[in-house]
Amino acid sequence: MTIGTLESITYKPKQAPPVPRGYQRVAAQEARLIADYGIEGDRKGGHPKRNLNVMDTITLAELAAEGYPTGAGVLGENLVISGIDLRRLPAGAHLQIGAEAIVQLGKLREPCEQLTELDSRMPDSVVGRVGFMCRVVRGGLIRVGDPVAVVLPPETF
Repeated sequence: MTIGTLESITYKPKQAPPVPRGYQRVAAQEARLIADYGIEGDRKGGHPKRNLNVMDTITLAELAAEGYPTGAGVLGENLVISGIDLRRLPAGAHLQIGAEAIVQLGKLREPCEQLTELDSRMPDSVVGRVGFMCRVVRGGLIRVGDPVAVVLPPETF
């Protein structure tokens, strides 16, 4: 079992006004994940194929070294995890965050043109490096600092 740590939580509140450039995310120390939705109160939650965008600190460090902006939520991610290279996990892998929540890795996020507002090299230069679209399999309270474990999906037992 691979163990990592939840480093950041960001989301877009439902009542947030539009921003002129980039992604609008609010940092939180804790949040409630809701099965098949995402972060409670997140304006971007509820999409059937992607409840959350999850990134790892390894990829963010690589992007930062190349001069890309990488603060919490800057690239549109909801959760950042350290200690686990998500790119080495298969689609469908489950991550248990804290005591209750389980998130399933989906496909790599396809970077969109909105990233161009942050850096003119994007989106083409960051294909495969802006996180995974994920589904919340089991909800629960998560907190920055919570352990994150790679667990086998139930169908593999």
